[in-house]
Amino acid sequence: MIHTTTIRSELDFHLKKTGLTINQFAELSKINSGTLSTIIKGIRPIAMQQLDRMVSAMGLPEGSFYELYADECFAYPLNWRRLKPFLYRCAELDKLKLIQKVVRYMTDNLAYVPLLFDTAEDLFNQGKYSAAAMIYESVAESEKYQHSERLALCHYRLFTISLGHDQEKNLRAATKFEEFVERLDEVDQFDALKDLANIYSSLRYWDKVEEIAEKMGRKATIQYSYKYEQTKSHCLQKEPKRPLFLYIIYSYLLRSGVCDERGDYEQALRYVLLYSELSWVKEDSEEAHRIKEQYKMWAVANTYLYQLLSGKVEVLPDYVAYIESKEDEILPALTKILQAANQYHFNVDYILQKFQSKISSYTAIKGQSQTYHHQVGEDRYTHFLIELSSYYLNRQRYEDGLTYLLDGLAVAIDIHKDDAILKCVQSFEQFRHVASVEIQNRYNILISEVKIK
Repeated sequence: MIHTTTIRSELDFHLKKTGLTINQFAELSKINSGTLSTIIKGIRPIAMQQLDRMVSAMGLPEGSFYELYADECFAYPLNWRRLKPFLYRCAELDKLKLIQKVVRYMTDNLAYVPLLFDTAEDLFNQGKYSAAAMIYESVAESEKYQHSERLALCHYRLFTISLGHDQEKNLRAATKFEEFVERLDEVDQFDALKDLANIYSSLRYWDKVEEIAEKMGRKATIQYSYKYEQTKSHCLQKEPKRPLFLYIIYSYLLRSGVCDERGDYEQALRYVLLYSELSWVKEDSEEAHRIKEQYKMWAVANTYLYQLLSGKVEVLPDYVAYIESKEDEILPALTKILQAANQYHFNVDYILQKFQSKISSYTAIKGQSQTYHHQVGEDRYTHFLIELSSYYLNRQRYEDGLTYLLDGLAVAIDIHKDDAILKCVQSFEQFRHVASVEIQNRYNILISEVKIK
């Protein structure tokens, strides 16, 4: 005869082994003795809270018997009042396989899909991303043939959760999610497009950035007109996370950046004008005022920047003075200053000396910024190191130049940034003949880490 292990059999064995009566165990577990008796006899199912109290009273680790609990839940008709707290406890204890098992069983009944989605949203908002992802994946699978907003939201959340330092994975995530953006609520599309544009920006896919920025700006402008500028103003059924005007001016900021990368500084300055003059903005909240001040600051800095990149070296002192107190703008500004110096062959040693402590601190934290999305921050840091390396190599300061070049190569390898890796390799091979044995050895170690495709 085969004896199946159950929570009841485990509890019964514990009572016999310890010699405890039901009343004594009831006192230890804070569970009514009558309730315990009916649980042991199998008359009633065990609630989640009761299981945790039993486990604690038995002196066992948190989460003990959870696999058995899942099996017993399935032995009865599905009961959301029992399964919901079980999912939350599994999320707290990081029991992801159990979540997957339970959710897959539940999604066989489509009536539970909305409840599971709401649970995933709650876990997502609590920062329990791995647990939320398990549920989103099952909900998305159950609705993959539906043209639903819930399906699109699942893919948006999975896209957000999946982003990390690996640029190859980020590209795959962005490509997969992009087809679902139009299925989102119109207002939710603003943040989705903004997030996609940030990722494509970090990947330096400028055509995609331009396309997505234009779409975000157009959609936001239509909604802005509907809300504020028609004869009779309307309230949107759903408000975006940020003030509506932000998505319009962020579109201009992105497009000015695209023009910058293409070397079209005249058009970049036209976009700067569009996000510098903000008298048309209707929002009057504290956040709106903060955003307006931020963009006005960026407009001043970027006006100097695009003039400098156009060859107007005389604006350099004013540009440096302006960005000196702007903590989050120093790294991107130094990158562009070095780019201009490399293009127009002028000396910026005094500027590098001025910001030496900042450069050292960026090295220590790999270019992370409190303002920019971390993918954008690491990408910018990589290009800063490459421009800094080029600056020193052009001045025949080979030791400094090659050291920074390998620093850039290390970050590019870490984030799987193929174009930056190739650029570093090409530059190193050009100057290999002046590299010390130590630098060549470091280079060989780094190159051995590059994945062969």
